[in-house]
Order: sequence, then structure tokens, then C-alpha cells
Amino acid sequence: MQFPYGLSDFGKLIRGGYWYLDRTDRLAILEAMGDQLIFLRPRRFGKSLLLSMLEHYYDLNRADRFEALFGSLAVGRNPTPLRNQYFILKWDFSLIPAYGEIADIEAALHRYLNGCLTRFVADYQDHWTREIQLHTGDALASFQSVLGAVHATPHRLYLLIDEYDNFANEVLMADRPGSQDRYQTLLQGEGLFKSVFKAVKAASGGLGLDRVFITGVSPIVLSDMTSGYNVGEDIYLLPQFNDLCGFTESEVSAVLRQLAGEGGDWSADDALATMRTFYNGYRFSEDATESLYNPTLSLYFLKALAHQGRYPRRMLDENLAMDRNKLIYIAQLSGGEELLVEALSGEDQVLVPELVQRFGVADVLAAVKDEPFMASLLYFFGILTLAGLTSFDECRLRIPNLVARGLYVERLRERWLPLTESARELPEATRALGQRGDLVPLVELIEQRYFRVLSNRDYRWTNELLVKFAFLTLLFDDRLYMAVSELETERGYVDLALIVRPDKRRFQVLDLLLEFKYLSLKELNLTGEQVRERSREALAELAPVAKKLDEAEAQARAYGAALKERYGFAELHAFAVVALGLERVVWRMLKVG
Repeated sequence: MQFPYGLSDFGKLIRGGYWYLDRTDRLAILEAMGDQLIFLRPRRFGKSLLLSMLEHYYDLNRADRFEALFGSLAVGRNPTPLRNQYFILKWDFSLIPAYGEIADIEAALHRYLNGCLTRFVADYQDHWTREIQLHTGDALASFQSVLGAVHATPHRLYLLIDEYDNFANEVLMADRPGSQDRYQTLLQGEGLFKSVFKAVKAASGGLGLDRVFITGVSPIVLSDMTSGYNVGEDIYLLPQFNDLCGFTESEVSAVLRQLAGEGGDWSADDALATMRTFYNGYRFSEDATESLYNPTLSLYFLKALAHQGRYPRRMLDENLAMDRNKLIYIAQLSGGEELLVEALSGEDQVLVPELVQRFGVADVLAAVKDEPFMASLLYFFGILTLAGLTSFDECRLRIPNLVARGLYVERLRERWLPLTESARELPEATRALGQRGDLVPLVELIEQRYFRVLSNRDYRWTNELLVKFAFLTLLFDDRLYMAVSELETERGYVDLALIVRPDKRRFQVLDLLLEFKYLSLKELNLTGEQVRERSREALAELAPVAKKLDEAEAQARAYGAALKERYGFAELHAFAVVALGLERVVWRMLKVG
């Protein structure tokens, strides 16, 4: 079985016999939704393949290949009247450089659009009855000439635009002087980017353009394009399109069982549980009944199983590395870092009245950005996802899965604990815990380094949330573990569980559980100096500390029993951990086995 990891050409996929999850049954629904549609999803979520499928289905030049391409798919058995009825023009704005001065970006945009139009004219050369003039340096004039030729034929144009917001996002978030000014120039007033969409809007008013389908990541430029393009219909939050891109659990389970049936020294159930932890969890509609798996990461995993007979060594595909820039951008905003810590440390902790869907350059450039603004951006970037509504009709947002959590961890760990300072200490500390159950080196690193950083941050809370955060960021390692915070059991939520990946159980690695409690210095009636000068043993014997340790131990034993039953391992190393202010940590180790 071949998996189309990194492949977004629908024709090549079908001709090559690659595995394909059929979404062609939605074509009739998409046609009924409107003539100009806007569909947003995070990066690497299959948008380009979706556009390629639309291209192959509606292209009049591919009518003779319809059966070969679609005969085995849902729409092949019940095609719509619009199949193979259009000229197809496709623009991909991710191919336009977002660096340099305004003139450089505008020149690149003109060159790219003229190149697309040149290929378009050549592809349909047998249909033209009017001369087409392509104007070097003026792509909008070229576009008008092409529209005139289209209008003179019996057919109409279908315009597909991929990553419409890519270079705008890159310009805005680039750490380069003048980036934001360049954005304003391009999109406000009569900026070139806005003028392109004004031309698209005008063409749809009877000038030959019949349909438009636009994909992107965020609505960050839609507000700025309102006067230029205000006819598009947003469909990205509608429940019927929740799984237009992305895989459901039943679909992933079915292909895993098929692969396992072809042979392999791995369990389909274990593989599904692993994929669920790392790749599942996305919901794009408040009314969606099922969460989705990231399709690119799922294909990355499935390809490794099919070709190597094992899981990939790292569960995070480096194709997602660019998403770290989004976290950097949010972390640098006022209150942004606090939002990331809040999201990372708790279960469904980020609450907003509703998703912000229309925000433009004025909002992005504003000095103050509130939590709904930042959380909504993270939703569109795929770093937060919808988790339902509260009883007060607020949106709950959470980190969708372990891969997304890893992006948070990496960003904040680099910011707070530079690699140059911890290159030796951290690997040694995590190895001591993961192999021997020795917590001392990690705790000393946290006390000496991490607590100093945390204490200098102006957070509205200082409690076990921050303690859990410190341990999670240091212990996160998707190479060996499924590191799960707030894992639900029938007895409550586990603070932090480090479950060895099924494919790594042949190594000497311990399954770990940590339960955290917090006591302020005020509750201890001690100063920071007094806490620091006492031994860990003496601190543990203090009545308030002993009480917290007892509470954490009781929870750890209960949760540990539930985890053992769920995962089937023989022994679990558990720790009851109590932080004393942001000064010291005491703990008890217990074996649940």
C-alpha cells in the first residue's frame, strides 16, 4: 500500500494507485453553498490536495480522463452537471516571496500571476477566438485580457486560490524591520494585493469568472480585503465541512487494520492509540460531533509503517517546523506567553466568548491584544482547537494533541532554558528519571534554574499549574514517551503521565506518573531563605507539607491503578510532588504494581 505523504497532485495520486480518502461526495454540497467560497484550515491539512481534486474534476481539458480519475470514487458514480465544464486558473500565493521592499514584493506578484496566465493561455489555446495580450509588469491588465477571451467562449472560468494569506502572514510575522509597514501598503488603500482581489470581484460580475474557491490558514487579511473582495462565503466553521480535510478515527482505524493484515510486527490497536495521542483532536466547528486526525502527520506515520514496518522515530514531522514562528509571534505579544503556559498546563483552560473571525491589520498592529484575539489566531494556526461550549455559551479551546503540545514545549523551553545552559544537565536528568526513577537531578535543575525564571514572570497565578508546567516542558520527549497532561481516567485527571510508546517498550524506559501540589510560603509561614536552608527531609516532615504529600500520593495511587489497567503495563513509577513556593520541591516515590 502506497501513502501519498507530501503529494498534493490529485492526478498523480490516482494514477499512481496511492491510498486516497474519498471526499468527492461533498462536491454537490460545495456547489450548492455558493459560487465564491473561502475555506480555512491549518498548514499541512490537505488544502492543496483538495484544490487539486477540484481542478481535475472541473477542468474541461480533462473530460476524456474523467472515468480514469473519478470512476471509482463517489462522484464518479453520481457526477454533478458541472463536471469538466470550466477553464481552470490556479494561483498559489505561498510561491510569492514575502521579503524585500514593497517594490520587490509587487514585482514578484506580477511575475507570478503573469506566469500563471501564460500557462493558462497555452493550456487552452484551442479555445481562443480573441487575441490575448499579456502585459509584462502588469498582471492585472493581463488578467483583464484573459477574461475578455474567456467571455467570448461558451465556457466560464473557475479560479482556485491556494494559501491566499501566506505571504501576508509571512510579512506580518517576519522579524524584519518594516514588515508591518509593508503589509499595510500591500493591503490597505489601493495596495496591489487588495487590487488583485478587487479585480477578482469585478470579474465575477458577468465578466467571465463563474466560480472561486479560496483556501488559507487564517482570516487575518479578510477584513483588510473587505472592500476589495466582500463576496466570498466563509464555510470553514460549518459542521458539514468539518472533515472536508482531515481523517476520522474510523478511517484511520480501518487503514491500520488493513496494513496489519498485510503483515508486520506491530499491533493495530496500539498504533491507533499512539496516533490518537499524537495526531487526533482537531474540531473546526462548534457543532462537529467527531474530532479529526492531522492528515499530513497521519500519512507520515502510515508511510513509515508500510515501508519500514515500524513507527517513525520522531512523531513530529519537521514539515510543521514553520508553525513555531506562529508561537514566537504570540509569545512576544503582551500576555501571549501567559496564554501559552495556561494552554499547556491545563485541560480546556482557554475560554473565549467566541472566535474572532474578522481581524485585520489595525487589530494586529494594536499595542494591546486581548486573549480572545490571540487564542483565535492559535485556533486558525491549528495550535488550539475547539473543545465545545461552556454552560455560559463560551468557546473552550485546548491543545489538540501531543504534536501541537510539543511545539509549545519546545518554544517555551528554548525561551526559558537556553540549550547552551542545559545541554548537559537536562539529558542527564531526564535519563536518571526515565531509567532509574531518580528525580533528584531534575528537581535540582528546576530549583536552580527554572524557578528563577518563573519567579521573574508576572503571572496572575502561582500554583501547581506552574509547577506542572515546569516538569512537563523539561520531560517532554516524543522520541520515547507519550507525555500526557490532564489525562482523563474514571477517577479524575492525571497531572502528568509519561507513557512509554508501544514501539519503545523493548528499551529500558520506565512508565511514569507525577501528581503535583503547591504550598505558598505564606501557607508555610516561612521565608524563602528559611525554605532554602532546610533539608528536603525536614521540609517533608512539616505538617502542611506532609498533608499535601498524602493528598498527592492518594491521587497518584488511584490514577496509577487506572492507567495500569488502561495500558496493561506491569509496573508504574509514581511520584507525589509538592512545590514550596517557587523555592523547593519535595516528593515521595511509590510503585504502583
